[in-house]
Amino acid sequence: MQLNNDEIRRYSRHLILPEVGLAGQKRIKATSVLCIGAGGLGSPIAMYLAAAGIGKIGIVDFDTVDYSNLQRQILHTDADVGRSKAESAKETLAGINPNTEVVIHNTRISSENALDLIRPYDIVVDGTDNFPTRYLTNDACVLLKKPNVYGSIFRFEGQASVFAPHLGGPCYRCLYPEPPPPGMVPSCAEGGVLGVLPGIIGCIQTTEILKLALGKGNLLSGRLLLFNALDMKFRELKLRRDPQCPICGDHPTIKELIDYETFCGIVPEPEPTSNPDEVTVQDMKRALDNPALGIKVVDVREEDEYEIAKVAGVPLLPLSQLTERFTELDPNHQYYLHCKAGVRSMKALNFLRQQGFKYVKSVKGGISAWSEEIDRNVPRY
Repeated sequence: MQLNNDEIRRYSRHLILPEVGLAGQKRIKATSVLCIGAGGLGSPIAMYLAAAGIGKIGIVDFDTVDYSNLQRQILHTDADVGRSKAESAKETLAGINPNTEVVIHNTRISSENALDLIRPYDIVVDGTDNFPTRYLTNDACVLLKKPNVYGSIFRFEGQASVFAPHLGGPCYRCLYPEPPPPGMVPSCAEGGVLGVLPGIIGCIQTTEILKLALGKGNLLSGRLLLFNALDMKFRELKLRRDPQCPICGDHPTIKELIDYETFCGIVPEPEPTSNPDEVTVQDMKRALDNPALGIKVVDVREEDEYEIAKVAGVPLLPLSQLTERFTELDPNHQYYLHCKAGVRSMKALNFLRQQGFKYVKSVKGGISAWSEEIDRNVPRY
């Protein structure tokens, strides 16, 4: 694979590195990478891979761009809101380097298509944010003997590694044999994430990809790199392949892809039915507009959320303080409880019921539904 004169100028700072040189840049150009996810991690990964001259980048993403993505997903701009992330990514990458072939897979990766998606690529990079897809990606890569460059982020912390049992290292299951119980680890949408954090972790993943392409350096295989942005500290943990691992161990029991939603304890959403403990935002509005009804509305979100968006006339009593402050409420009064989307208000309802409150309801959809259906001037976050 040759470089033309324009490519030689473009990659000149690579070419003068003895560890890269002309031969190394040709290896980079000959390498194909499948990027699973075009979000927070996928953005810096794909952009730096294109800039570095990776010959072919595959993008797997079925989602569309939302305003809440723009704080960290730098592949996309304000003008891309509502567009396919895969299409937006392809356009951005073409602007960075027209010499890189970008193939988009505007679909959700699944047990049915993962092997076919991954098989044509040399390296896989995991930019996902959920456990079923991480286990699926891991197992597919082990079965196909493809290196899996892993990264994850949450709030101010991130981690990265390279899982490649065929190169002598462990796999993701060696590190995490079992997934956490559903709901135990909040998503970025629930817990937040510092916008620059995926840039840091994504650049580490990209560095490992380029080292794999070049065959140079000491890979993160067998090591888990941990980063804390608040302390600005890196730590490293040694990892070993588990001989009992069900996918990469000495006697593997997983020889084909499984149902990863079930493995992670995620059950399909039941058909929506009316819940006697829930009321609508329309019911909440009627209660606020008609004090004579004798219904009080209480916001159980946290103080920082309350500052972002609030409904006039609704006091705050955070769920985190409810066990100490529930005596401020009258157990003989009727209350509507609301949060961001309806999850925490149901937890508050259940707690108050245990304390003898009989007349409490949870507002379905919370302040997000209020903003969507009642008052669009209330910010959504």
